[in-house]
Amino acid sequence: MVSSGSATGGTAPGNDITRLLANSREGDRAAFDQLLPLVYAELRKIAAGYMSRQDPGHTLQPTALLHEAYLKMAGAGGEYRDRSHFFTVAAAIMRNILVDHVRTRMAEKRGGDLMPVQLAEAYHAAVVRPNDLIALDDALDALAKTDERKARVLELRYFGGLSVEETATALGVSVATIGRETRFAEVWLRRELQAAGQ
Repeated sequence: MVSSGSATGGTAPGNDITRLLANSREGDRAAFDQLLPLVYAELRKIAAGYMSRQDPGHTLQPTALLHEAYLKMAGAGGEYRDRSHFFTVAAAIMRNILVDHVRTRMAEKRGGDLMPVQLAEAYHAAVVRPNDLIALDDALDALAKTDERKARVLELRYFGGLSVEETATALGVSVATIGRETRFAEVWLRRELQAAGQ
């Protein structure tokens, strides 16, 4: 949960996260290492949101996804503006890891045959088939080229499992803005997925 009242988002812990990110940007390697206890619960929630929509036989677990993402973030040099940017980047990295994992498994098993999927089916189904995830990933990448924030909204809401309020906090915008941008992005993505199926 990315909220101001959460364990990682309250006034003191939120300030600690911002301070540690600033110190990390200035080259303090130990500062980034100190982040994990403060952000672990938030990252675990995002990872669990991603994994809740995957096939029950998926070989990645939320904890493994979280740890792999954290290692990639640590290796990237810690150029995160603030806690919102940190969590947004974490969600994007988790999505990329998951999609790369699915692409690799599909290529090994079936040669990578992909089928388009309806947006509502992909987002709201309890289980997303691997090719559905790849179609959504491609569509979100296309949306990000047009409007990056709208793509991040859908990424956090549907891939990351965050609520409207948590997404608003993570992106530093109002709940009303998240509502409007979610509706617009859903329509855009639905149209994109339908066009891909023609």
